[in-house]
Amino acid sequence: MEPTQNKTHGALIGSIIIIVILIIGGIYLLKTKALEREENTNVFESSTSVENTTTNDSIEDIEADLNLNADIESLDAGLE
Repeated sequence: MEPTQNKTHGALIGSIIIIVILIIGGIYLLKTKALEREENTNVFESSTSVENTTTNDSIEDIEADLNLNADIESLDAGLE
């Protein structure tokens, strides 16, 4: 009689566990990248919005809109 071979499936189970961990890690990275991209889009939209301006075409209104956001004194504050 031939001895029966004890077949172990350790390598197969280990490979499956590693593949599952890699898949979960990939999904996690994709979700965090999508969330960062969404946050960056929200920051861009909020930074490009124009507030407290008028839609009139008169010269006085245009000058008032220009003076509303004119902080010329602090333009070079970050360069010093």
